Amino acid sequence: MQNDSTAKNYSGNDLWLLIKSNDKRALDLLYDENFKTVEQFVIMNSGSSEEAQDVYQEAFIAVWRNIQLDKFFPKSDYSLSAYLIRVAKNKWIDHLRSKYKKSITALDEDYSLEAEEQAIDSEDEKYLEEVKKQFENLGENCRELLVRFYFYQDSLEDIGKRFKWSKATARNNKYRCLKKLKSLLNK
Repeated sequence: MQNDSTAKNYSGNDLWLLIKSNDKRALDLLYDENFKTVEQFVIMNSGSSEEAQDVYQEAFIAVWRNIQLDKFFPKSDYSLSAYLIRVAKNKWIDHLRSKYKKSITALDEDYSLEAEEQAIDSEDEKYLEEVKKQFENLGENCRELLVRFYFYQDSLEDIGKRFKWSKATARNNKYRCLKKLKSLLNK
């Protein structure tokens, strides 16, 4: 076994054996090697860095447990990392599903649009006005991107074509624009 500092330098079988024996160095290597990928996935899918850490820790423990119980054995040098990332992504998707289900509420039979409008208090109106104001402070490309995505519901692929970007660039720019709008609102 080599004394290298990344999990990529170990064979899948070697790393699996070290993790099975609770080798702290191997656990740290596997953890560090894959966290950024999961964090990026969570952030790009309506999450935060803190949520990514929580989901990743749950996934890491689940993978470690499956290794200890001989429920997982790597088939290639990369399958252990791929397995960890897949478990983390699935946990995040499950989290989003449960969050969505919790936010659904039944409407009363007496529901009316007027009642909903009355429920919006002055603080909500002030916040909406602030969002509109700060939205105008975004650059033209950010405004157009966000309007196309959220108002017209254009796909990231279509938005990318419009701006002559790749789909990934459109996704990254959408994230940056939202982050910029949030920072303007937090000032």
